[in-house]
Amino acid sequence: MKTVIILGSSRSNGNTFKIAQELQNQLGCDLIDLKEKNIGPYDYEYLNTQDDYKNFIDHLVTHYDHWVFATPVYWYSMSGIMKNFIDRFSDCLRVDKETGRKIRGKKMAAIACGYDEKVFDTYFKPFALTAKYLGMKYSGDLYLSMQTDELKSESKKQITDFATLLKSIQD
Repeated sequence: MKTVIILGSSRSNGNTFKIAQELQNQLGCDLIDLKEKNIGPYDYEYLNTQDDYKNFIDHLVTHYDHWVFATPVYWYSMSGIMKNFIDRFSDCLRVDKETGRKIRGKKMAAIACGYDEKVFDTYFKPFALTAKYLGMKYSGDLYLSMQTDELKSESKKQITDFATLLKSIQD
C-alpha cells in the first residue's frame, strides 16, 4: 500500500511540515504540499474546474491507498488550505462521480499541531466523518503540541508510534 502525506499549511516549512517530514522519513512515503497547488474553494456552479483540483485528486486516487492529512490548528479548526481541499470532495460526488467512486476503500489519517498542550476532543471529527461519508477507512490521528520550532524527543516518539500504527493497518 502506498501512502502520501498531504500538507495543508500556510507555512510550507513550519512546524506541521517538520512533523510531516519526520513521519514521511519513517514511512518512506511521499509528501505533497497543497500550497504548491492552485485549488480554489468549493463553488456550487463549478466555475473553478480549471484549477489543479481535478488533476490532483486523479493523481491521489491513482497512486495512493492511504492519505494522511497534515494541518496546523488554526482558530480551533484545520487550516483554510486543507478545508478548501476537503470541501472540493463535493466535486467528486456531484460532477466527477467516477473519481468519487475510486475514493471508496482508501484509508485516511490526520495529524495536527498547535501551541496548546492538548487539542479539544472533537478536533479530528471532521476528518473521521469525511472518511466515513466517502467510504474510506479512518486510520487514526495524532496531535502534537509545538511550543517551539524544535521537534522534541517526546514528539519524535509519538510520531514513531503513529508510524507504527499506520504500518500495522497496511494491507
